Amino acid sequence: MASPPTRGPLDPASDDREAALAARWRRLRDGVPSALYLLGCAVVLLVVLVGAGWLLSKVVHDDSIGRADSGLSRWLAKRRSGDLNDVTAVTSEVGGTLTITVLAVLAVAFSALVWRRWREPMLVAVAVAGEVGIFLVVTLLVDRKRPPVAHLDEAPPTSSFPSGHTAATVVLWGALAVLASERARSALVRGLFLTLAVVVPLLVASSRLYRGMHYMTDVLGGFLLGGVWLLATVRGIRLGVLHRQLRHGTAAGPRRSAVRHG
Repeated sequence: MASPPTRGPLDPASDDREAALAARWRRLRDGVPSALYLLGCAVVLLVVLVGAGWLLSKVVHDDSIGRADSGLSRWLAKRRSGDLNDVTAVTSEVGGTLTITVLAVLAVAFSALVWRRWREPMLVAVAVAGEVGIFLVVTLLVDRKRPPVAHLDEAPPTSSFPSGHTAATVVLWGALAVLASERARSALVRGLFLTLAVVVPLLVASSRLYRGMHYMTDVLGGFLLGGVWLLATVRGIRLGVLHRQLRHGTAAGPRRSAVRHG
């Protein structure tokens, strides 16, 4: 059975950009550099998404982009069928709050109990919790209306932009794919989780479009939120690992022998 790569996605390299930040913030307490880095990324992402949402809802709503958004929603609504309604009801809920929460809690508990180091459970927890926080602030500031078609689900009080189902699915399944790449010995398992990290968000996003809950630009905003925040979380975890190694004098040895050092 094949072993995973020597350096996983959560294992920092000495020449990475995180090394310079870890060295600059070496005197700070454990966890503070990662928190500062992630806070900065969250603010930048928040500004970008609020700006994009404001443009979509207030500036280009009646222009070509807005008309294309509405036109696609109406086109999909005209092609609904009983079978597709049933299927998308299930695939849409894959990105629902309850499903995401349960899977995230299970992933955090499993990774903490089995691997006994902080980086894997922290990745899932920060990725999912951070996405929710950014999403809620963006929806409060944007307040975009839902597409002008019949909605097959009860519309939540949040804005149509961005798609929270899409963003949550991207960060959760993306984080699981990172964990598989980091820890799974089987190339088949790593490939399976990578495939799911692509397929599941696409299914959820298309279901939300079909059911009239979001415009195309909403799900694109969800992909942007989820993808960028997941990448920021991975880099933040690597920064925390490097900073801990510098402060406590633990060398970055092989991944399999570093379990106790976080």
